[in-house]
Amino acid sequence: MSEPLQVQLRKGVLEMCVLALLSRADGYAYDIASRLAEDIGMGEGTIYPLMRRMQTDGLVKTYLEESASGPPRKYYQLTKAGRAALAAHTGEWTTFSQAVARILADTQSQVPNMKVVGADT
Repeated sequence: MSEPLQVQLRKGVLEMCVLALLSRADGYAYDIASRLAEDIGMGEGTIYPLMRRMQTDGLVKTYLEESASGPPRKYYQLTKAGRAALAAHTGEWTTFSQAVARILADTQSQVPNMKVVGADT
């Protein structure tokens, strides 16, 4: 996959991924950034502005918790609006990714050795 396309895809799903992680458990920005770097290759520098924006938009709220390894950590927690946003993002993503898979599946017969992941959904 070309680098510019990967970057755009990652940016497009970043908020949804953060909301999904926070739906499982509260987290602090560095931990969230580490998970996203490991799972989808997203850099740490993109997380902090996103977390501030999500807080401003009311999708997350914060609280401080003491840390055994240094100063208190700012934890992020989903709000009711954040859970609603995750549900909306998930629905949009499912519809979009299925449409793309169908289009690519139609192309599969025309491109030798092409395998489309998720096309049978």
